[in-house]
Parts: sequence; C-alpha cells; structure tokens
Amino acid sequence: MTKRPPNGLILAGGKSSRMGSDKISLPFGSGTLLTRMLDRLAPQVSEVAVNGLLSLQLPKGVRHVPDTLPDQPGPLAGVLAGLRDLSSRRSDEAHLLTVPSDAPFFPEDLARLLMSAASGPETVAIAASGGRVHPVFGLWPVSLATDLENWLRNSENRRMSDYLGRQQVVTVEWAMVSTTAGLLDPFMNLNTPEELGKARRFLEIFP
Repeated sequence: MTKRPPNGLILAGGKSSRMGSDKISLPFGSGTLLTRMLDRLAPQVSEVAVNGLLSLQLPKGVRHVPDTLPDQPGPLAGVLAGLRDLSSRRSDEAHLLTVPSDAPFFPEDLARLLMSAASGPETVAIAASGGRVHPVFGLWPVSLATDLENWLRNSENRRMSDYLGRQQVVTVEWAMVSTTAGLLDPFMNLNTPEELGKARRFLEIFP
C-alpha cells in the first residue's frame, strides 16, 4: 500500500542578518523565494505550512505555524512547533517533513526518498549531499515532540546535530547536479546577496 505523503513545513524563523532583509520575500524567478519553495514542496506533501515570524501574506491553503517558544531560538523550535501543530490536528500522522526557506533547488523526490528510508515511526530521516548532512531537510517523527520540547528547555540545546545525536537517524544522499554553470548542490542555501545572485544564475539553466 502506498504511504500517504507527509505534511510539509517550511522553516522561516531565521533572522536573515547576512542577507540584509527578509529572505522569503526576495524576488526569485517569476515570484519570490517563498513562492519558489512552495511550488517545489507542495507537490510532494499532503499539506504545506510555514513557520516563523512572517511579514507577508501567505497564499490560500498555506497555514502559518508560529513558534511555541519565545525569542526565535532556531530551527529546532520550528520543528517543535510543526510537530505540536500536526499532532493536535492529525493524530494519524507519524512524520513531518521540514525544509528551510532558502534552498530553491531542493530535490523533487525529497519526501518520497526520505519516507522510503524511514524504517519505523521513531526514525528521523535527513538529507545529505557532497559529503555533508542537511538536517533542516528532515522527516521527523511526531512522537518526538515531548522529548524535543524537554531538550529545548535548556537554552544551551539549540544545535540540530546535537539533538540528532540522541536519536535513531538515517541519512539519504543526493548527487550533485552537473550544469553548464558548474556543479549545483541541490541543497544549496542562500545566506548572502552573493549566494542569491549565484542561485539566480543557476535558475536560468535549472528552472
């Protein structure tokens, strides 16, 4: 029997300090960085939501899931908010798929391959490429919500890698993409104006 696609959550809780402005509202292609992420994620999941402090209107059908913890403590807080939100609405859902708000080329088979790799309801599946892991691209068990909330009560506990070190984790590797502009990491994320410019050049040949 085919598994139902997971719910998806875009983590947009970062402060965008190196970019100089709110990343998700920046022009990208025919829309914004956010609309690019939504277009890439929506076909892979059952529902789409966005986490973070938002300064723009979300498209119809896209839910806003604010942090449950104060002071923007990082992406793990966004994961927690998504897990709590999902468990309160869909008790039959086992996993939540998360992606960041600034990686416009992430794979179109992300959800399918992470779901296939998750060997059980307690397994976290995360993406990797070029020998690096990308834990913000993760399939998270809803059952971890209470454990994650307790972990985050300690203000020293903010790093995803530290938290994942305590969990059952499987990693799925994607290949780099060869283009006429050079190798493209499908999980390329944009933190600076220079990286944004580079991504726009890739977009011309890798729509």
